[in-house]
Amino acid sequence: MSTGPTDRASGDGAAAARPDAGGSAATGPEAEHHAPDRRFERTWMVSLFGTAVGAGILFLPINAGAGGLWPLVVATVLIGPMTYLAHRGLSRFVSASDHPGSDITVVARDLFGEAAGQVITVLYLLSILPIVMIYGIAITNTVDDLLTVQLGLASPSRWLLSGVLVAVLMLVMILGQRIMLVAMQWLVYPLIAILLGISVFLIPHWDFGVFLSAEQSPARMISALILVIPVLIFAFYFAAAVSQFTLAMQRRYQGEADARATVVLRRTTALLVIFTMGFVWSCVLALGVDGLREARDANLPVLSYLAQTLDSPIIAYLGPAVAIAAISSSFFGHYLGAAEGTAGLVRSGVKAMGRTPSEKAVRGSVAVFIFLLTWGAAVADLGVLDMIETLVGPVMALVLYLMPMYAIHRFEALRRFRGLGSNVFVTVAGFFAVGCIVYRVVVVGF
Repeated sequence: MSTGPTDRASGDGAAAARPDAGGSAATGPEAEHHAPDRRFERTWMVSLFGTAVGAGILFLPINAGAGGLWPLVVATVLIGPMTYLAHRGLSRFVSASDHPGSDITVVARDLFGEAAGQVITVLYLLSILPIVMIYGIAITNTVDDLLTVQLGLASPSRWLLSGVLVAVLMLVMILGQRIMLVAMQWLVYPLIAILLGISVFLIPHWDFGVFLSAEQSPARMISALILVIPVLIFAFYFAAAVSQFTLAMQRRYQGEADARATVVLRRTTALLVIFTMGFVWSCVLALGVDGLREARDANLPVLSYLAQTLDSPIIAYLGPAVAIAAISSSFFGHYLGAAEGTAGLVRSGVKAMGRTPSEKAVRGSVAVFIFLLTWGAAVADLGVLDMIETLVGPVMALVLYLMPMYAIHRFEALRRFRGLGSNVFVTVAGFFAVGCIVYRVVVVGF
């Protein structure tokens, strides 16, 4: 889910590769013919899907189902239009530049100016760094749970376990980023198949009475819905790939790029809603509201909690393994984005002081900074869903929902997209997500 400087190498599952890398866009006389390229579009659809599907959905059932039946029903109905319309708005924002081939950060500077462009870059970084911290926490808890519950071993020192795990993940990226990125892209496909298999496997454990005992007062339902929206945005977020996706569509289709991009985004969203919300509903029906609350209190991904509660050897070992794979794949992609974004800000700061930064020193200092930040979060065992609800989700909403809608309202380059009812819907959803942090602090409290 990284954005900005890391559009090519990011995403939940690190699946934001460039599907058009194997061929060039049509030029000359051929550029006049824009018949849909089904293979090209299908490849991008899979890439966008893989960018969104990662460790985020392992936490979504815990939050989405804990509030009872009706918040989950409303969330299921809303997330499709939210995801599709917001990513379409971001794609249109990228296409607004007068300079062909400009990525999202360049477009932001062109439209908003250098200072505001830097602010947007910082917001991108704030939507990435906490995710790296989240995965440091999650993989520590998952491995500790595997060692103590499934394998019956004594729990190791948390500071040592988390330090080793975060160091190994970072070392893999530092020593072999390109090879690991390719491997993690391929990991998306078996991960999808296994999660679908688990959704089906849980059917015999479904209990449709799990919601009957849950309190369903209007105030409680509204509260649950407010808290689930940022997590929904987190789990369905593939903005990291949208910049390169939009540029690829422009190269392939020129003036018809927006129409074809709309088709691909709509199909991608449909697949995401069917697959991800199917997994969510299966987990919720199998665990119940009380079980999901216990999983949240344990700060565990839903598959690790399923491994604890279901008397099934398959889930007992496959659940934590899938969780570790999903968390690792997401960590790899987000580390690349966090490292590159942080390095960019460091370079800008050093140059502003009239000095020329050493690339080796920049990379080394950034790696140490991210390691210490992630290790500290893992040792502290910060609440993963609390971080998503109060920081990551709202910042993602600023970047994905509100910034493109503001740009459409303000800049002439996007004037043709004004006056749409969907713009109002996206704006309201964005304010809802951003307002969640105020709700958490003022009403719920930390």
